[in-house]
Amino acid sequence: MVERTGDPGAAGDAEGVTEALDRPLPEGVRRRVVALVADAFGGLTVTELPTQLRQYARFTPTRRAKFAGNAMAAAVESDPVFRQRIAGRLRETQRELAEAIEGGSPPAAADPVDVAAVAYVLRPVGWVKLVEAAGEEAQRASAERAGEEAARELQRLRDELAEAKAATRHETERTRSELEAARKENDGLQRKLRSAQSDVRRGAAAVRKAEAELESVRAEAAARQATADSEARRLRARLAEAESALEASRRAVREGRSVEDMRLRLLLDTVLDAAQGLRRELALPPASVRPADTVDAVEPGKMTPKDIATRALSEMDPALLDQLLALPQAHLVVDGYNVTKTGYPTMPLEKQRLRLLGGLAVLAAQTGAEMTCVFDGAELLAPVLLAPPRGVRVLFSKPGVTADELIRQIVRAEPPGRPVVVVSTDREVADGVARAGARPVASALLLKRLART
Repeated sequence: MVERTGDPGAAGDAEGVTEALDRPLPEGVRRRVVALVADAFGGLTVTELPTQLRQYARFTPTRRAKFAGNAMAAAVESDPVFRQRIAGRLRETQRELAEAIEGGSPPAAADPVDVAAVAYVLRPVGWVKLVEAAGEEAQRASAERAGEEAARELQRLRDELAEAKAATRHETERTRSELEAARKENDGLQRKLRSAQSDVRRGAAAVRKAEAELESVRAEAAARQATADSEARRLRARLAEAESALEASRRAVREGRSVEDMRLRLLLDTVLDAAQGLRRELALPPASVRPADTVDAVEPGKMTPKDIATRALSEMDPALLDQLLALPQAHLVVDGYNVTKTGYPTMPLEKQRLRLLGGLAVLAAQTGAEMTCVFDGAELLAPVLLAPPRGVRVLFSKPGVTADELIRQIVRAEPPGRPVVVVSTDREVADGVARAGARPVASALLLKRLART
């Protein structure tokens, strides 16, 4: 028998030590105990709190219950001193309910869960029965609420089932009518589909016919376009030649002489040089008779670039080029990149040009022939800063004009009868200059001749 003292809390603890729950604390009672402890938490100092709960001293009651619920429930269960301090706070904040519970007569109108939670903290005599009764009451109330909810849910499901049956009957009737209408519509659609398929087949045949006609029209248009492009290129070339001739004419006018005068003078010089060369070659004595004095006289002929080919020299013999350049007023026109890319294609373009021009300068000094070296300006990234060597004219084609076209323009600019030799391996260039009266030779022939210098 434990002796009672004047302190109700002490008496509750003394007698409560012999009482204990034989089952876990009901969950509803446990949550209410945690809430009571969280509210009473703020009335204690940090030193009055258990060590594991001091970190939550500055939390609000809601955050304490959320983050420290398990720790507070364990402290109330295992720490009598902490529980007595919480009980003291409850006696201050819920005085009437605490006195009624400690007096053994909890209010009948009070919530059993609140009564059980307060009794669990205060631990008066018979507190275990109060907690168990609260748990049973909570379970009964929960069962009643579950039964009522089940009944309401059952009634709701019955109502929904009746509505579903009615809706199903209505939907079935509507579906039947729609199905009948769909069948009729399907029959109509089938007829339309067969008609549409027939139209599609006829349309496909028409499309194939139109595509064939379109392909024929495209082929004809492509041929016309190709013809037009070819004619446009030819006209552009003619226009470029006309512009070049006009520019040359203007330049000649500015210099005080016409292009025709220059061509005639050059041709005259050629004839005079040829006559002088022929006079030196024949070493004729002063004329003592007149042509009419004898009918057996033979007029000396003159040598042309075409006559050189009749001599017994190979087309690749460097002596052939020497004979061509020995003709009076001979003009050597060189397709620059055609020669360099035949002889030394691995070198940079700048070094190719310098090497070729150096060899042509030596050849010009040896032969005295006029020399023009033509390069394609389309391969230049920027204007070339180049000092042409003595005796060699260096030309670059303008944008839109190839070196081949520039060579043909140079050949056409020469007067008929002047010996013009064109160095290029390009068959189109060779055939074109040959028709203009020039003598084409291969690039390899010039390379062999330059290798001797």
